[in-house]
Amino acid sequence: MRRSLFLFALLALIISSFSFIQAQTPDAAINLFKNAAKKTEKGDLDGAIEDYSRAIVLSSRLDTQKQPARVSGHSFATSDGAATVDDSSDITVINPFTANAYNNRGLLRYRKGDYTGALADYNEAIRIRPALAEAYLNRAAALVATGDKLNGLKDLDRALALKKDFFQAYSNRGSLNHDLGHDKEALADLNRAVELNNRVADTFYHRGYANLALNNLDDSIKDFTRAIEMEFPQIAWAYQGRGTTLMKKGLMQEAINDFNKALELNSEIIWAYFNRGLAKVYLGNEDEAQSDFDAVLKMQPDLRRQVVEKVALARYLRRTGKQ
Repeated sequence: MRRSLFLFALLALIISSFSFIQAQTPDAAINLFKNAAKKTEKGDLDGAIEDYSRAIVLSSRLDTQKQPARVSGHSFATSDGAATVDDSSDITVINPFTANAYNNRGLLRYRKGDYTGALADYNEAIRIRPALAEAYLNRAAALVATGDKLNGLKDLDRALALKKDFFQAYSNRGSLNHDLGHDKEALADLNRAVELNNRVADTFYHRGYANLALNNLDDSIKDFTRAIEMEFPQIAWAYQGRGTTLMKKGLMQEAINDFNKALELNSEIIWAYFNRGLAKVYLGNEDEAQSDFDAVLKMQPDLRRQVVEKVALARYLRRTGKQ
């Protein structure tokens, strides 16, 4: 088992070059957007959410002294979908600035665990800017968090259709494909993500698991090692992944060393206890193994049957000299 992680896209302040759209964005809204970005960097998520909310209200309100900007009979669609107008009717152009604010507020709500609020914000961002690839990327994570993996996958497909070299979308789709059991597709996506950006540890971590699932054990070890060397933010999980791969190669003591490191860094990784216990059984250290299984059952009692079955298999493999 692994911890699944997603990459996100926080949008910078971008104002369309169209003068009539610029005119709809009050300076106060722009300043609030900038302040929200600064508060996000400092970890003040509530303050940033408040500023984005105020920026949304200000940038959504048309100046009562002016007529709403309208276009007729043609399209002003931009490459990033900032202002798309249907040829068939007159439509008020919606401020693309507001979509960025919705996207960013959605990301902060996601970080706070408010997945419903995040989805609502991403939906608004996409309504305003239907070709905003970053909003599809972020909405996919929120959908997955609510258990809707298939629609999350569709959103990542949409993000990549809009932005061909979107490495975060390749990385996230690779991770999600692995979760869905599509490991060949996962590996292809993660390979592409690494081609586009080989400086993100998360991608190597996810590719380590895709390679493990496909029994590419040496490649899996290399990926987990690369993630560890790059100081992967959840480095304990990278040690857990590499330990699992080493165990599958029959390198039990090396695997135990990695599980030890994982648990030193994060004592809540239940599968590190589970696998370390099994590795100890393989080596004949039954007493030491039992303390690991006790820790597993204390954290998750419903794994008792799985522990009994795996221990019996480990003992059989030890007796027969198989691994």
